[in-house]
Amino acid sequence: MHEASVNKTAELPNIVSLIAERIKGTSLAAHLITWENLIFSLAIVALIALLARSASRKPSLIPGRLQSFFEMFVSGIDDFVCGIIGPKGREYVPFIGTLFIYILCMNLIGIVPLMKSPSTSWSTTLALAICVFVYVQYVGFKELGLRGYIDHALGRPRGIIAFSVFIPIMMFILHVVSELVRPISLSLRLRSNIWGDDMLLAVFAGYGLPAVPLLIFNSLMAIVVSLVQALVFCLLTTIYFTLVLTHEESEHNAR
Repeated sequence: MHEASVNKTAELPNIVSLIAERIKGTSLAAHLITWENLIFSLAIVALIALLARSASRKPSLIPGRLQSFFEMFVSGIDDFVCGIIGPKGREYVPFIGTLFIYILCMNLIGIVPLMKSPSTSWSTTLALAICVFVYVQYVGFKELGLRGYIDHALGRPRGIIAFSVFIPIMMFILHVVSELVRPISLSLRLRSNIWGDDMLLAVFAGYGLPAVPLLIFNSLMAIVVSLVQALVFCLLTTIYFTLVLTHEESEHNAR
């Protein structure tokens, strides 16, 4: 409870918290505070869906600004993912591209007055990281098969190493630990950076007019950090896919 109150004091007020304060003491106020991050997350989903629908509803050979923006975005993500994974990466462009634009919007919305970045909550970033973890494991099983996945987890032992017991077991333990640590590190990196920026904005805003230059500078830096953190999250996701697909290609070439 004490930690939660400390975090609240370090946040700028947003439309949900203001409504909850206005109806303080009611069950609705408690629900609003509890589901605050989810409300903003769903609002961002609705906004992205609306923009995507508007851009793709009437495609034209001479695209308008919105269609041109989405086409450039999709092309950029395609080049980014395929440049790391290869041609097979195009299969994962929709997933990674959706992650990027969703995380970027979540990061940036906290700069808008009366809004809040859902990515300041570890539950939000952890949920995204778990989605990445589950999808990567699914791709591993799909591409490698059960036998190939186990071989991958054991470090693909060959020769005399394959007949030893200690090294494959150690490699398996390291593989399991590294796979379980990935969602935690992925989610904490994103959450901590965005939460730190939002906290600085709240602190500078508390000093009033004398801190306006610092507030403007930190807002510009927050935009850069939001872009970088969304890019880092998706870069690491792409690398996780690459680690699985590289083994699949090596197995295919060996055959």
